[in-house]
Amino acid sequence: MWASFCAQAQTPPSTLDKVKASGAITVAYREASIPFSYLGAGGQPVGFGWEICGRIVDEVKRVTGRSDLSIKSQAVTSQNRIPLIQNGTIDIECGSTTNNADRGKQVNFSTNYFYTGTRFLIKSGAPLKTLQDLKGRKVVSTTGTTNLLVMRKASKEHNLDIDLIAAKDHGESALLVESGRADAFAMDDILLYGIKASAANPSTFEVVGDALQIEPYAIMLRKDDAAFKKLVDGVIATLISSGDFEKLYTKWFLSPIPPKGINLNAPMSTELRANLKALSDKPAE
Repeated sequence: MWASFCAQAQTPPSTLDKVKASGAITVAYREASIPFSYLGAGGQPVGFGWEICGRIVDEVKRVTGRSDLSIKSQAVTSQNRIPLIQNGTIDIECGSTTNNADRGKQVNFSTNYFYTGTRFLIKSGAPLKTLQDLKGRKVVSTTGTTNLLVMRKASKEHNLDIDLIAAKDHGESALLVESGRADAFAMDDILLYGIKASAANPSTFEVVGDALQIEPYAIMLRKDDAAFKKLVDGVIATLISSGDFEKLYTKWFLSPIPPKGINLNAPMSTELRANLKALSDKPAE
C-alpha cells in the first residue's frame, strides 16, 4: 500500500490540473516553420498550427473554468521541443513536428493534422533534380529533425556518399544553400515552400525531387496524459466536422499569407484528406 501511495504521489499532475491550478498555459511555437507557426508582423506567432492551438486553448478555458487563463508563448527549436514538453516548461507544441514511433516513446501526439515528405531546396538552375543527382554532394538539414535520419538512410541504401551537414535551424540551412556552402537542403517539402516564399528573392530557390518518405505532423503533448489528449483530439475533430479545418487550410496553404503575401498553392494531400475521415494518430514508422 505504501509503495502504491508513493507511486501516486510521484505522478505529475495532468496538464488540465496544472493549468487550472496555475492559471496559465504555455504554448510553444516555431520561429520559422511557415505556415504552421512562425513569427509574423510585430514578432508575434502566427500560422495554421498556431490558430488550431488557439482553439484548443479556448476549450481549455471552458473545461477548467478559467476564463482568466494567462496564455504564455515560448519559442522552441527542433532540438529542445521534446525536452521542454517533458519537463513541463511548455504544455503544448504547435509547430511542424513529425509524429513517429520513436518520439511516441517520449511524448504524446494528437490526431495527425498534416502529411509531408522529404524533398530538396536548391539554388534555381542547379542541375539537381533527383536523389541520385546528389551523389557525392553536400546536403544540409536541421539538427533534431527526422530528415537527417532519412537522408543518412537514403545515402547508405543507394550508395550515394552524400556529405551530410547539420545546421542549427532552418534559416541557417537555407543560408548554406544560398551561399553555395551546401548543394541542397533536405527538409519537409511544405517547410521548403515556406522558406522559398519568405526569401528576399523567392526565385533564388527551387523545390525539387520526389518525396522520400511521407510523414504525419501532429500537435505534441506530454506523455501519459489521456485527458488532455482527449480534449485536443476533440477540438480537432470538431474543427473538421464543422468545416473550419478546411477554412483554416485554405487560409494558410491556398491563399496569400504574411509576411510577403505569397500563396504556397499547396492543395490538401490525399493522405490528409483521408485522415479527415479516419482521425488517426498513427505515427510514421
